[in-house]
Amino acid sequence: MIDYASNPLTTRADVARLAVDLIEPLLPCLSEGKARLHLGDTGAVYDEAIAGMEGYSRVLWALVPMLAGKCPEAERLWAVWREGLIHGVDSKHEEYWGDIGDFDQRMVEMAVMGMALCMIPERFFFELPEDARRNLYNWLNQINRHDMPQNNWLFFRVLVNIGFIHVGLPADEARLADDLDNLETHYCGDGWYYDKPAQRDYYTLWAFHYYGLVYARYMADRDPERCARFVERSRLIAPRFAAWFDGEGRALAYGRSLTYRFAQGAFFSACALGGATADGLGWGEIKGLLLRNLRWWMRRPIFDRDGVLTIGYGYPNLVFAEGYNAPGSPYWAMKVFAVLALPEEHPFWQAQEADYEPPRVLLDEQARLLLTRDAGNRSVIAYTAGNHAYEHAHEDEKYEKFAYSTRFGFSVAKEAGTLKKGAFDSMLALRGERGLWHGRSGFERFALSEREVSFTWRPMDGVEIDTRLIPWENWHVRCHVIRTSRRLEAAEGAFAVCRDHAGSRPCDRVASVRTATEAMASASCDRGSCAIFAIEGYSRGEVVETEPNTSLIWPRTLIPTLHTEIQPGQTRLICAVCATEDENLPDNIPEEVIQIAEQCR
Repeated sequence: MIDYASNPLTTRADVARLAVDLIEPLLPCLSEGKARLHLGDTGAVYDEAIAGMEGYSRVLWALVPMLAGKCPEAERLWAVWREGLIHGVDSKHEEYWGDIGDFDQRMVEMAVMGMALCMIPERFFFELPEDARRNLYNWLNQINRHDMPQNNWLFFRVLVNIGFIHVGLPADEARLADDLDNLETHYCGDGWYYDKPAQRDYYTLWAFHYYGLVYARYMADRDPERCARFVERSRLIAPRFAAWFDGEGRALAYGRSLTYRFAQGAFFSACALGGATADGLGWGEIKGLLLRNLRWWMRRPIFDRDGVLTIGYGYPNLVFAEGYNAPGSPYWAMKVFAVLALPEEHPFWQAQEADYEPPRVLLDEQARLLLTRDAGNRSVIAYTAGNHAYEHAHEDEKYEKFAYSTRFGFSVAKEAGTLKKGAFDSMLALRGERGLWHGRSGFERFALSEREVSFTWRPMDGVEIDTRLIPWENWHVRCHVIRTSRRLEAAEGAFAVCRDHAGSRPCDRVASVRTATEAMASASCDRGSCAIFAIEGYSRGEVVETEPNTSLIWPRTLIPTLHTEIQPGQTRLICAVCATEDENLPDNIPEEVIQIAEQCR
């Protein structure tokens, strides 16, 4: 198996070698005609033939920039993928990718081919045989005849049509104009786009901005005003998004599609491609953000024995996956390699890698997040309000936790019948008599400031809760005012702490220490520690040993938890949560935290 962690990832050659190392294990998985990849037998909402085509196409996000940047390692790989391209668009070949319909997954996979027509027209189009060029156009042009979701998907058609323009093929310019105008309506300020009205997540960065910067690079002569706007918006959001990363290169585990993993850094790669540097974020800082994130990911057990990316986040994990995660889907992460289109002499590659440390506290009202980091920039915590959707798997857990951490990640439920299986970290879970546990799912109203996040939510009929989250250094105070017409059980969870997993060898394993009293609960190990202290309204502490594979970061975790029972009427609960980077936890609540809690009374 390839030792991905041994690559220092400091130079352009290192990054190119990583791209090659990621592609090499896929070669035996290609179909006979090279037009599909079979990487596993798990299912998605689309069929296996489409999943195989998806796997083939996602490799192009790395291979196309490598060809553009004249990386010599790309030539032998392109010979294989070129064969697959010729067969995939040939309606007479048994591996033809097929005629598409409305809302078809294959539209997603066309986007990189549109970029390829812009980035490497001589390789991706003009060097093909005449019938293959005609077939490629006919297959891609289907995207202009079908309906698609009115979200980031519109950019897929934009990229196809500008690709047509670059190689002199007929483009649907009316569609192009309409799609670009529609995409403008998704812009909501401060650099943020929404993919769905109530969500701000990675799709703004690895979709809207990424494609916008590709457009800006290849359409500047034809559409200079729009291109300048795309670049300016990327400059505007860059320091805000950089606040999602800690000094170790970890990014917030937050929102959907996290199986795309190191696509988290793709925005910075696109910034380099589109020239979108910003105040305080020059070439060295952008390079550092990108490479630190890549290094962190290459140290994680995210590959199978053959070196193939798995579905999961910190390790292989199907529990949290969305229905659109097929075995080849994780290779969306290859978008991070856009920077390989830039030559060695480009300022990005010539710059010295630099640290970047955002403010200790950053309020991002558009993203509806209050972001804090510790003094050493070793961990970022985001406090959330007002993000939600009802379409994909585990969206309550992916958007509705009270806090999200670069170190601790978050957990998803296997079922809501027990706390062990529900894995309610960073949540207040409630249940009626003999019922299921319910966490936050939606909100009535919310507010954010640099001091606190507050929101009102209804976990079930007859129950309304006003919650305040107030951070202080590596602590935060939670205050809930609960109005209920029924008797309830309540369980308040802190972050999920690694139980015993640190490596593949027995000598690497780390045992955690757990403590629970009437007034607190804690769990600690050298991978990070957390404690939750009762201030008002709780009756006892417990360390919940969760069902395996509920956490995104570690296979086995512990959640320090406080319990109480709530009678009909109005009840107030106040607790304090402390998270640290090592085994050192305080014995008591600091006076400053006590004072914050007093202000909630």
